[in-house]
Amino acid sequence: MSNALLEDLTWRGSIAQSTDRVELEKYLADPGASLYLGCDPTAPSLHIGNLVALTLLRRFQLAGYRPIALVGGATGLVGDPSGRSAERSLNEAELVASWVDRIREQLEGFLDFSGKNGAIMANNLDWTAPVSAIEFLRDIGKHFSVNQMLAKDSVASRLESGGISYTEFSYQVMQAFDFLELYRRHSCALQIGGNDQWGNIVAGVDLIRRAEGKSAHALTIPLLAKADGTKFGKTAEGAIWLDPAMTSAYAFFQFFLNSDDRDVEQLLKTFSFRSREEIEALIDSLNANPGAREAHRALAREVTTLIHGADQASKVEAAAKALFGQADIGDLDLETLSSALAELPKVIVKRGEQIPSWVDLVTNSGVVESKSAARRVIKEGGAYLNNEKIRGEDFTPKTSDLLHGQFLLLRKGKRDLIAVEITD
Repeated sequence: MSNALLEDLTWRGSIAQSTDRVELEKYLADPGASLYLGCDPTAPSLHIGNLVALTLLRRFQLAGYRPIALVGGATGLVGDPSGRSAERSLNEAELVASWVDRIREQLEGFLDFSGKNGAIMANNLDWTAPVSAIEFLRDIGKHFSVNQMLAKDSVASRLESGGISYTEFSYQVMQAFDFLELYRRHSCALQIGGNDQWGNIVAGVDLIRRAEGKSAHALTIPLLAKADGTKFGKTAEGAIWLDPAMTSAYAFFQFFLNSDDRDVEQLLKTFSFRSREEIEALIDSLNANPGAREAHRALAREVTTLIHGADQASKVEAAAKALFGQADIGDLDLETLSSALAELPKVIVKRGEQIPSWVDLVTNSGVVESKSAARRVIKEGGAYLNNEKIRGEDFTPKTSDLLHGQFLLLRKGKRDLIAVEITD
């Protein structure tokens, strides 16, 4: 199983670095072997950057291994210097604790905690908080060379950019302590993470060797980058979160549906649990007919189902079609319609006031620059209300046109959409 899994991960481009491959394969020859992934609570939710490593953790569980999901209640109070050019702002302990609880809930929905290889949930505050500073320095700190710590990329880059506090400098020691504790508690000898975590993970491998005289292993995942050079998981509006209260299921679906054609192959390999043959067939369809967006839609549907469930995925896919006239917008429930329209330019009309004309609404939205331009859209046959073409230049929506008594959908041409909301 170990060879097949690692070969599959290599094909998917999911391995950036690992410790000795032969020794790693020996460790994974035990079908019950455990591995862990750490997630620090730096926000109320995980985001799709975290999802890259979480997907890998899930693949290991599906292959028969026992995953440990560690939420960093302790390391989240300190801050990881990796990938940063300046110090983090330290959050209050109560706030971090609340984020730990929310992230644990997300992880519980992502992994299977039942069965012989059921996942284990851990919080490093459980073993860090009881240890005194003296104990930590004597029992853990003695195993670390400052020279080696200074050579770690995350530390060296910060020293070059202006310096690093002792707090963040100590982060790699704390993460290594986590690895040691999970080794002692659960015989866990493999840590996975993003490639920016290589130095921190290897510090744990070294600590286990020094403190226990045993070998441990590291495996990191490439940091995904988009073809246009921008950071994966970031949009003009900010990060794409896994919490639907922070990024709606509709916006989540649209993020993947609107992926650059050049990124879709790697996104399928990274996130899809389809077979190699199925993924290659989707890639072939993308190359043969990119306009059909079959691969994009399959990707968006699968990842949205994974995070938000099959029911929500079906609803938001139907909403995506309905907004562009490919399905009946009147069939959408209020919650789905509201979340879909929230992503559009919006015009607000107070309840009880006269609804403005189509021309006025589109002009007020900023989608067209003038009323004359809006009238020209109507003349040319590109004006729609709730996916129905309108023809009169003085057309004004009626109350009976409101969807769920609250919304209107205006469309200019094939792609430009505007939401109108009636508010109290």
